[in-house]
Amino acid sequence: MNVQFPVRAGSPGGLRDEIAAHLTYSVGKNPAAATISDWRFAVTAAIRDRVIAPWFETTHKVYGADRKRVYYLSMEFLIGRLLEDAVANLGLEEDVRSALAELGQDFSVIAMDEPDAALGNGGLGRLAACFLDSMSTVGVPAYGYGIRYEHGLFRQRFRKGWQVEEAEDWLRQSHPWEFERREARQHIGFGGQVRHIGRNVAVWEPADSVVAQGYDTPVPGWRARWANTLRLWSAKPENLFDLAAFNQGDFMRAAEPAILAETISRVLYPDDSTDRGRELRLKQEYFFTAASVQDLVRRFAQTQSDFHKLPEKVAIQMNDTHPAIAVAEMTRLLIDERGLEFDPAFDIVSKTLNYTNHTLLPEALERWPYDLMAGVLPRHLEIIHLIDDRHYKAYPMRPESTRIIDHGEIRMGNLAFIGSNRVNGVSALHTGLMRETVFNDLQSLHPSKIVNQTNGVTQRRWLYTCNRPLRELITDAIGEAWITDLTALKELENHADDAGFLGRFGAAKRANKLNLIEYLSGIGGPTLDPNAIFDIQIKRIHEYKRQLLNVLEAAALWNAIRRDPGADWAPRVKIFGGKAAPGYGRAKLIIKLINDIARTINEDPAMRGRLQVAFLPNYNVTLAEKLIPAADLSEQISTAGMEASGTGNMKFAMNGALTIGTLDGANVEIAEAVGDENIFIFGLTAGEVAERRTGGYAPGDAIAASPALAEVVEQIASGVFSPDDPQRFADIANDLRHHDWYMVAADFDAYYARQRDVDAAWKNQTDWRRRAVINCANMGRFSSDHTIRGYARDIWNIDPEF
Repeated sequence: MNVQFPVRAGSPGGLRDEIAAHLTYSVGKNPAAATISDWRFAVTAAIRDRVIAPWFETTHKVYGADRKRVYYLSMEFLIGRLLEDAVANLGLEEDVRSALAELGQDFSVIAMDEPDAALGNGGLGRLAACFLDSMSTVGVPAYGYGIRYEHGLFRQRFRKGWQVEEAEDWLRQSHPWEFERREARQHIGFGGQVRHIGRNVAVWEPADSVVAQGYDTPVPGWRARWANTLRLWSAKPENLFDLAAFNQGDFMRAAEPAILAETISRVLYPDDSTDRGRELRLKQEYFFTAASVQDLVRRFAQTQSDFHKLPEKVAIQMNDTHPAIAVAEMTRLLIDERGLEFDPAFDIVSKTLNYTNHTLLPEALERWPYDLMAGVLPRHLEIIHLIDDRHYKAYPMRPESTRIIDHGEIRMGNLAFIGSNRVNGVSALHTGLMRETVFNDLQSLHPSKIVNQTNGVTQRRWLYTCNRPLRELITDAIGEAWITDLTALKELENHADDAGFLGRFGAAKRANKLNLIEYLSGIGGPTLDPNAIFDIQIKRIHEYKRQLLNVLEAAALWNAIRRDPGADWAPRVKIFGGKAAPGYGRAKLIIKLINDIARTINEDPAMRGRLQVAFLPNYNVTLAEKLIPAADLSEQISTAGMEASGTGNMKFAMNGALTIGTLDGANVEIAEAVGDENIFIFGLTAGEVAERRTGGYAPGDAIAASPALAEVVEQIASGVFSPDDPQRFADIANDLRHHDWYMVAADFDAYYARQRDVDAAWKNQTDWRRRAVINCANMGRFSSDHTIRGYARDIWNIDPEF
């Protein structure tokens, strides 16, 4: 059957009339009374209308051909603002600007009114968002599944330099991109007991349950040839209100069902340092995973009755370890609700699920206390026992490290590995380290499971939309092919020695710096010098990412400039951005140290025009879209062997920043792509880090051998940067001297020397720009389009439409 879906007219005049109509009939305002938010809602409604037809057409095409679908399960989807992205993908930028200008409005102002969707924290969530864009662009039938967080992570403020967490309120206004799907409701149980009827039948009787309510957002690809769906789950109570308790005057108890249910989808990553926090975290992960698995199984059953065909029609990707309970949940559904025996059920599950590992850090592999799992998910614990026993019988000589249940804990990384068809690393280095370290023993039992698909980013968001000056320069030089085939940027190498092109390239970078300065001025931020090196590190605050190394170098540079103020110092602005988890005390102390050192440097008159340090609060996608195009130097300085991939490194290089970094994560592949002469690599390798950790590394000796570092450590310890509390940073100084697990002292001198190489390179602006062009030209392999095609070929066994 040929189904026709209405398509909106494409002229600016037609769009103008649609916006005006939505302002009147959807928002209920006349132009004279409309606020910027009212105009945003009207514009969004008009643009959303134009996404509906390709969205419906995609769904109809997939159902009509009974196509295999990919289901991407992720705790985070850091989608940011959607209006500009949708307008760009639809090819309506100039039409929207013209239409709004006729209505007396500025599209740039309206677009900036949209709040960032608080659905993620960092690279994990942004990767998921890039993957959705690319799956829609290359035509992979897909659903993204996650949680519709009411408050997300948190809004970050600084109070006297300390991080303060406040509730994010992005849903205070309605979210105009989403559609509530009342028919997409799943009932999710917790606790209770399991009744066994005979040998093969088990009935789980949960003590508590909530409703997972689905909300769908269409995700159009480039030029809307294909549009997939992001379905987010919001927790609702089974019973909205205890009327009996209310009538008895117990008003708080009357509201308890709603409060307890909605807590599950209220906050991203609740603090799990307490028993209650751990229980909430486990419930949250099960809530979204179970709702997603139940939803996709229901969809499969609409067209299929033989569940042995599930792997032919469904591929599930678990984005990190958070959704690992999917292994047990899908097995439970097939056994308890579809009547399969355990062995064939688990065979189906292990051919359908796939697992992306994003980190080698033990805390990220998640281990749940046995008693907690027994109390929250008793049936799943039984199934995990069955899976563990089956694996033991298949490999009776297996090492203890491969067990799922171990010393009173459930090892979710092992569950994800054993229950998956493919396990992928996110950079070549990380994949190799997975095989050699955390999954070494499992890899020996399953040698074909681990594969590599290096992360990528969508150039449509991270160059085309966020960096208009550079995009126009590139398109003028080489055409538009790069927008859907990033390898086309290679042609820019033909312009790397063209003085005129390099001049325009420098002008584009300066325009982006001025744009950042204007943006910061509008939000009360610091005033920056556009002539300085914009040296930027924007990441989640974690010790392995080594913001501490960066700020120690800033302090050492301050000391050097004070000693020799007349030297020809390259002007530099060091910019930090990132949040520390509420329960991560050391990371929060590092934020305070950065702010205290920044205050000291910025108050020193001798530093004017030479050195400035700025920590920008509440880092999010919108701020990243301003910072990355403006960056001259990209800080990718994690301890080698600890950053799985990184995607910020790709975004910065794509936008013409040079990288200073260790041979860690995707930095290794970026260095291979751009050439050693076009990147500033320093420090220990992953192998050398491992050798030092096992060979008696003495950080005190490294500090003693470095006068610049010894001076800064003593300043930190003695309170030079914290005169109001001289002992504030004593623990940081002590750890640097005696522990230093993250090799800050070991790498300091190499880092400091490389920064001076940066200073020298900056003085030759022609050569700096040539290097920047070479970086941009060689980012083709780091497009998420390329990554998704690799997943489709090597993991999902699916052919993209385009």
